[in-house]
Amino acid sequence: MRRLMLLSSALLALCACTAGDGAPLPQAAPFDLQVAFAPGGLADTISITAIDRLPLHAAELVMPDGATAPANWIDTNARPHAAAGQWVANNPWETTLTGTNAAAVLATPNVEANAALRSQVQVLAVLSQAEIPLPDPVAYRRDWATYRVRLSFGIAPGEIETREIPAPAPSPQPAPPPTPALPPG
Repeated sequence: MRRLMLLSSALLALCACTAGDGAPLPQAAPFDLQVAFAPGGLADTISITAIDRLPLHAAELVMPDGATAPANWIDTNARPHAAAGQWVANNPWETTLTGTNAAAVLATPNVEANAALRSQVQVLAVLSQAEIPLPDPVAYRRDWATYRVRLSFGIAPGEIETREIPAPAPSPQPAPPPTPALPPG
């Protein structure tokens, strides 16, 4: 009876989270968005990394006069995943504890201890990466606050969501090497 009461209260709480009138929930911002110059990377290339529900369709740098510079490449990875755990190099079914008998893991008396032999993590989102080379790095460094980055998310021919964000600040210039002092003479 107690489980039934807990289940009904959980369902009531879940129903309270919906919009109720059938209206779609408001558009959420991307899960994670990083637009910057990569530390240690090229000083004249803006790197973009986005984790969103939609793949990155286009990325471009919008200059103060309205001209655009597109990304030179875009890479998307739907539902990225990583696997971890213990296994032998050439045989994913052979673990270091059970050898070639994968059924031995299930037959051991302490199954909970073997639960962490392998694990897999999968993100239910799209990881997108892009790079935009600067057409004029000197002009960008001088007037970077007036530039914008336009990102388009979605799959054509469906609806494409466009977002504009401020352009990143340029990376600091390295200090010039010291000039050697000339001997008097």
